[in-house]
Amino acid sequence: MMEMITIGVLDLQGGVREHLHLLSQISNVRALSVKKKEDFNNLDGLILPGGESTTISKLLNIFELKDIIINLNKEEIPIWGTCAGMILLAKEIAGTSTSHLNLMDIKVKRNAYGNQLASFKSKKVIPKISKKELPLVFIRAPYITNKNKKVKTLLKLDGKIVAAEQDNLLATAFHPELTTDLRVHKYFVNKVKAD
Repeated sequence: MMEMITIGVLDLQGGVREHLHLLSQISNVRALSVKKKEDFNNLDGLILPGGESTTISKLLNIFELKDIIINLNKEEIPIWGTCAGMILLAKEIAGTSTSHLNLMDIKVKRNAYGNQLASFKSKKVIPKISKKELPLVFIRAPYITNKNKKVKTLLKLDGKIVAAEQDNLLATAFHPELTTDLRVHKYFVNKVKAD
């Protein structure tokens, strides 16, 4: 029988329920919302959801979770950041000298496509994830403006990097959890299983 894996979704703010809902549809996955220190014990993978990156970062400090997530990365536990989660992972944020978790060798531009009104949908093939088009939902999305050579680009949209991977880290500027499509979540689950 396939072994169960446990994936936590950081539950401080943002699209937590949506990630949990999609993960619950994938076999051999136990999905948990995590917000207290003890919730992070025995995780096989972690998702940092979309939301407001500055707010989530402040809450990470208040609940003293920052070092716990940094240590998960040191243990090479797969971590996936969607939208605000991508900003949290980045080592550099354009226009500011501060960063949040400082884990992934990328520079991101916040709200790169403009305000809420500039939210949009698209469909693209991400070859490493699926040979068929995936629905992409962008809401006040960031994109990657610069990256280290260790970072692999998974998808560019209009010349801008909107999905990338570095070792155990995955970052997407779009929100797969706001669709009914499981393929990006399955890709992350397989990354966790391969770990």
